[in-house]
Amino acid sequence: MPASIAIYSALRKFDSAQDTSRVNDWCNFRKEGIIIDIISAKEAAEKWGIHIRIVQRYCIDGRIPGAHKYGNNWLIPEGAEKPVDGRRARPQPVDSLAVQLTNLITVTAMPMPADNPDAILATISEPRIRLQYEAELAYLRGNFKRAMGCFTEAGRDDAAKICAAPMAISTGDYPFYTAVDSYLKQSAKTNPETLIASYAEMALATVAVSSIAPNLAPDWLKNGDLSVFPAPLKPYALYLRAKYFQCLGQYEPMLAVAQTVLTLHSGQPGITKIDIYLRLMCATACYGLERREEAKSYLLEALTMALPHGFITPFAESVTALGGLLERCLEEAFPDSYQAVIGQWQDTWKNWISFHNQFTRNNITHILTLREYHIAVLVARRIPYAKIAGQYNISVGRLKNIIMDIYGKLLVSSRDELAQYVF
Repeated sequence: MPASIAIYSALRKFDSAQDTSRVNDWCNFRKEGIIIDIISAKEAAEKWGIHIRIVQRYCIDGRIPGAHKYGNNWLIPEGAEKPVDGRRARPQPVDSLAVQLTNLITVTAMPMPADNPDAILATISEPRIRLQYEAELAYLRGNFKRAMGCFTEAGRDDAAKICAAPMAISTGDYPFYTAVDSYLKQSAKTNPETLIASYAEMALATVAVSSIAPNLAPDWLKNGDLSVFPAPLKPYALYLRAKYFQCLGQYEPMLAVAQTVLTLHSGQPGITKIDIYLRLMCATACYGLERREEAKSYLLEALTMALPHGFITPFAESVTALGGLLERCLEEAFPDSYQAVIGQWQDTWKNWISFHNQFTRNNITHILTLREYHIAVLVARRIPYAKIAGQYNISVGRLKNIIMDIYGKLLVSSRDELAQYVF
């Protein structure tokens, strides 16, 4: 795995907002050949041949898209262009949607303070950036109405809407999902830039892997080719890759991917959504491999990181996958949060089942292979197993295994339930 994935945000190098030496340390990473997508104000000044104070003034005046102040330091997207001297100002072309999206993704990769994630909001003045963090905080706390509202509030700001889509599309509201789904597909169609199409696919892939529909995953996720994404997006793309392996029941590669990305994150200051979800991926994979003590260790790390801030959604989403382990850890270590997490799971599960049923009905020919679909139709019609097995030249035992796979993908347990999807 390339080193650039490890250093996906310059902000991760800061132990203290007041520690200017950290900026210098980070700049040295670039000199050593490690790719980073953000540069310091000092580097920008050297690159543009102007004094650092001029760069700082540009940042304060909002003339550098995506520039953000972290403590006393200004951080600037590496691809940002030098603003035109106001004394010779000429109309400038509007950045393409792909450039805007890249800048927004880069800036919003900033980790939130580990002791008080909400403090990040006080440091942000640009509305589109603040909206992304508000959506993330709301989603993690189970306030899905607010998370969806952030997507809606972006209005005609396509970069902000596309950036917020992965959270908005994962709330379990099927009508809202279909609206976001249509918007993303239209955005990809009308903006042929590779990043727009790939990011739209990433948002939609979040639903595909969460709904146990690996056949709907895009090719880049199946093949593990993440070259199209900028560095700040790679950790989330790799998290989806781990989820993809979970859909396939392949726990060894699932654990390998999650552990690798988590190791590259270790020791970094702050907290992000991906920090929590990667630990849950490791816990789920270890549980699937019957390595229960390791699963418990990863789960407790995630709980310790998230629950003090009311971040309950990741665990509510994982209750069934961890087969009782989560409940035991909550009872032993976080009894005060037990009702909040389990209550959120009960609400989320109801919504998710409803979502899954509608999603499955509309996508069954993609969720099942063509052969599985044909067998499902015959089973739902109550054709005897022996006759179906003879038609496909397989044993009845093999047929029963295929039927169990079909039931697992559709979350059904009988022919009558199966018939609701295939007819």
